[in-house]
Amino acid sequence: MLRIIDVRTGEPVVAAALRRGLTRVEAHASGYGTGTLRVLLVADLVVRALELGGTSVLPVLTGEREQAELRAAATALGVRPFEDGRDLSGGFGEVQAVHVAAEDHAAVGEGVWVPVAPVRPDDGAGPDHEPAALRLALLSHHHRAPAPLGPAALREADATLARWRRAVAGWARSPSRPVPEELRGRLRTAWEDDLDLPAVLGVLRSVEEAGPRLPDGARFETYAYADRLLGLELTRDVGAPP
Repeated sequence: MLRIIDVRTGEPVVAAALRRGLTRVEAHASGYGTGTLRVLLVADLVVRALELGGTSVLPVLTGEREQAELRAAATALGVRPFEDGRDLSGGFGEVQAVHVAAEDHAAVGEGVWVPVAPVRPDDGAGPDHEPAALRLALLSHHHRAPAPLGPAALREADATLARWRRAVAGWARSPSRPVPEELRGRLRTAWEDDLDLPAVLGVLRSVEEAGPRLPDGARFETYAYADRLLGLELTRDVGAPP
């Protein structure tokens, strides 16, 4: 069950205590920039985590400025589509709400408020980095901590993404094995604890370094399972020539 630290109290709360009806996940984002994209990314992670826990979700984007550019960049970043908050007039039966906004946004209204720290510098990844590398670079920092996004961080994300995709494609050639329960538990504990994505990535690094004591088929399934949350297309190169 996903627990989030509510910005108004500083205390962890259950993000969606009720399973019936829809949980409205509302991303408050206006204008265009990497910091704004990070708000949408964190909202996307909230949606994915809730869905993995069996909760029905209605993702909504609010804001007035540069919405077309923001949506296009979010799609490239692997963020799934949001409904336009201006087009919704209720009637969906939502019984609870999770709001995701920049940390300086006023937390007004019912529901849980998730703060997102800024990105520095807020100037995008540039043409030499694929969007998934930018996503990984942002996931490497907790959403309540500023995300340094300099050239070194992006180069490291590029290299890690390429290495993991090669490894996953290689592991896929071995017989499939179930995700070990210990690893499944560590992954879920990490992402359900205030969306601790750096801890999730740490589990994947431990799997990468496990050596022959962990069958390749189990390593493949572990990465594929985690990628349902991460959205990094880690299985993209499966079936490609080695």
